Amino acid sequence: MPLNFVIPQLNSTLRAALQTKIDQKTKPLGSLGQLESLALQVGLCQNSLTPRLNKPCVLIFAGDHGIVESGVSAYPQTVTAQMVANFLDGGAAISVFARQHDIELLIVDAGVNADLSSHPKLIDAKIDKGTRNFLTQPAMTAEECTKAMQAGADQVFRQYESGCNCIGFGEMGIGNTSSAAMLMHRLTGLSLVRCVGRGTGLNDGQLQHKLVVLQRALNKHKDATEPLDVLATFGGFEIAMMVGAYLKAAELGMLILVDGFIAGTALLVASKLHPHVLDYCVFSHVSSEQGHQALLNQFNAKPLLNLELRLGEGSGIALAYPLLQSAVVFLNEMATFAEAGVDH
Repeated sequence: MPLNFVIPQLNSTLRAALQTKIDQKTKPLGSLGQLESLALQVGLCQNSLTPRLNKPCVLIFAGDHGIVESGVSAYPQTVTAQMVANFLDGGAAISVFARQHDIELLIVDAGVNADLSSHPKLIDAKIDKGTRNFLTQPAMTAEECTKAMQAGADQVFRQYESGCNCIGFGEMGIGNTSSAAMLMHRLTGLSLVRCVGRGTGLNDGQLQHKLVVLQRALNKHKDATEPLDVLATFGGFEIAMMVGAYLKAAELGMLILVDGFIAGTALLVASKLHPHVLDYCVFSHVSSEQGHQALLNQFNAKPLLNLELRLGEGSGIALAYPLLQSAVVFLNEMATFAEAGVDH
């Protein structure tokens, strides 16, 4: 049964006042480019002429995928649990960037195929030890999918209650580019070839094998066409949790920083359920993973960065966050022409 999210539309009456405030700053009109549209969006999301970024947080959802059994990844499934340990030890890229920018980093065990040791930064929300192989059966049941979405929403609400108003979602899960490609293909109608990439670094032969496997899976599950059915059939527990997380964050009026390809396909599912979720989303970057630019086109999104990233983990979020800070600080602290005594 679908979860009930109520996402408020942005207050359009505030738009003119925000734009006037931006235009009165000591600069030529539009000269701060994307920072101006970013400041406008943050103000609208927070329904405020003086928005603030409070306690920014990245939640990394980790889960394993049964489709890995069919040879679609260059890395073994054990890497998922190993990378979770690396996150918790502070050694991963996102760990370093989150520390650099004072962003809270928490890891959510959505469905890692291992027994993970307890840690202050690890949240146990495990649905099961990985999904099933969607080449032979749906990755998860409808009930498991709903449970995962609710778990993602619950984690966002906890951060909101702690004072966070700016949040982003990363992921870790060997095999999850296969799930993401299937979600993108089935929900956009774009060809499978445009949606499938090299993931963790497949060579040409491995990429061709991945395409063959995924096409066979599509043929088996022709009836899965509705967003939640597609998610349950081809998704991962970490992807389903991100879907619920996006929807809850938007419902709470939080600003959402969107990472790369896999996080983007979770947002695709969320947007098919509740289109207004996109109003609260800032797209951090375009990755070099095959299909991500085409996915961003589906959202009419203009990403902040193009650094040829393809790491996941929420790394693009942490790198883009300082731009968000700059947009807010210029809106709140930059002098107006009148204040500075500058003619215009």
